[in-house]
Amino acid sequence: MIKKVVKISNLNDENLISNDLKYWLSKSSEERVAAVEFLRRQYHGSTERLQRVARIIQRPSC
Repeated sequence: MIKKVVKISNLNDENLISNDLKYWLSKSSEERVAAVEFLRRQYHGSTERLQRVARIIQRPSC
């Protein structure tokens, strides 16, 4: 039988923050960038680059 386990914790807990920091500092820079890229793809879709936006504003002549 599989039992469900729920762990409730405070996100402001100093011990939790410290453990997270230790975890990410133990990873190489390539692994950290890959994790950010994975999260970005989940949020923005599988586009290879972020969308560039340019706005052209015409200033009135004096």
